[in-house]
Amino acid sequence: MGIRLQSLGFDTTIVEKLDGPGGRAYVKHVDGFTFDMGPTVITVPHFIEELFSLERGKSNLHLPDFPLEVLGEDKRIREGISGGPQTSKYVQIVPILPFYRIYFDDGTFFDYDGDPENTRRQVAALGEPGDLEGYERFHADARAIFERGFLELGYTHFGDLGTMLRVIPDLLRLDAVRTLFSFASKYFKSPKLRQVFSFETLLVGGNPLSVPAIYAMIHFVEKTWGIHFALGGTGALVRAFVQKFEELGGIMRYNAEVGKINVVREGNKKIAKGITLADGTVLHADIVVSNADYANTYLKLIEPQYRFWQSDLVVKNRPQSMSLVVIYFGFRADGREGQKLRHHNIILGPRYEELLKDIFGRKVLARDFSQYLHIPTLTDPSLAPPGHHAAYTLIPVPHNGSKLDWDLLGEPFVNKVLQFLDERGYLPGLMERLVHKSFITPDYFEHTLNSYLGNAFGPEPILAQSAFFRPHNKSEDIANLYLVGAGVQPGAGTPSVMMSAKMTARLIAQDFGIGDRAIEAQHQAAPVGV
Repeated sequence: MGIRLQSLGFDTTIVEKLDGPGGRAYVKHVDGFTFDMGPTVITVPHFIEELFSLERGKSNLHLPDFPLEVLGEDKRIREGISGGPQTSKYVQIVPILPFYRIYFDDGTFFDYDGDPENTRRQVAALGEPGDLEGYERFHADARAIFERGFLELGYTHFGDLGTMLRVIPDLLRLDAVRTLFSFASKYFKSPKLRQVFSFETLLVGGNPLSVPAIYAMIHFVEKTWGIHFALGGTGALVRAFVQKFEELGGIMRYNAEVGKINVVREGNKKIAKGITLADGTVLHADIVVSNADYANTYLKLIEPQYRFWQSDLVVKNRPQSMSLVVIYFGFRADGREGQKLRHHNIILGPRYEELLKDIFGRKVLARDFSQYLHIPTLTDPSLAPPGHHAAYTLIPVPHNGSKLDWDLLGEPFVNKVLQFLDERGYLPGLMERLVHKSFITPDYFEHTLNSYLGNAFGPEPILAQSAFFRPHNKSEDIANLYLVGAGVQPGAGTPSVMMSAKMTARLIAQDFGIGDRAIEAQHQAAPVGV
């Protein structure tokens, strides 16, 4: 968002609570290991290329969001087309194949790589009679959802009910309002294939049993542009964004937690005028853009008398996404890691639907679990000392509305997960080879990242919190206050967060009458990013 504000001609300061950039994408360096603490899956590389192409006073908001050259066929992935020329000046991004290796509890697996023939072979091998034909229908229907929901409507800010009402007939026609798991179950009899084609919403905080089938578009987002990795880790991409932001004249301030968004009344209007840091420092601004947790922004940073549409009652009653336990571990290599595992691995437990109900509905810590295991050193050995691997594994758990005591539960649960990887043969001998172990729980999300109830992805992406019904990128109550990021439209996940920034930038440009040709000469202000 800071890069886009600078390109609009604003003088922007980003204030960050932590001692370095990234927020959820913070990086941990310990014992010679580099651990990305948050996002590791990069999709839609042309979004990144667009950001690195921005110039001061040239926002490019009028250009097509999806130029024809980025809408190629699947061979683009197989041929390794990834970071563009502007991106490559700042960071090297490479494609990852397969996108994911998905392990089932019986030891069988599915390599999801976007190759249509390989996908069909695996569907035929794992599926039940009729599932291959079902895949062809799923593929066609997911494409239609992708073309309408992502390519055509992806950048639509649903700021009023009329905008939403105009697209409802299309959503009904595409059968995109039923739940994603129900949608997948129409096409596949095999429980394994139902899991393969519905699990991905867990990576953006969504329960496949309750997110709308519009999220079937994720299948085609990945299939169209692939899965990518920034050499040096996601932190290298974050540092590149900071470099670009500062080159455009932006200012970063670290160890600068926000205590309050300052609001004043001018007649009947309530207007954001800056922020007060936790240490009492006041920063004046013409615009405030909050990339903080949506609920925390309204409940903790804005006094109740300035809020009507986002009252405590409204904000607290929004269902929040699940939380996570993330384990960061370094271990001695034995040369066998790449035989069974890949860069991105999904290891599913013995239960699927019931485990999801435990996490999202019953909010209990189940005895079994599923996990996303990330081993970036299979691609980039520089992230660990010679002869070692750096890894993290991410386990969905209930948010802190569950009242689980993570001080008591955390260590035993973490050891149980690592022992599982060892004893089930994913990383044989791991416990003996382990040289570093650390972890975060929902308490980290709540108390360090200031996420309401320790949610990991903002409001849960159910139908009642999608499009118009998801928090808006422009405050309804306070002028010159905007929001951006996972908690607002369009939602969580790295591509959606980048789309959110462009949507919010367009709202600001519209409100301030900014056009590309007049930016530098006519519109200078001092927004603050929270």
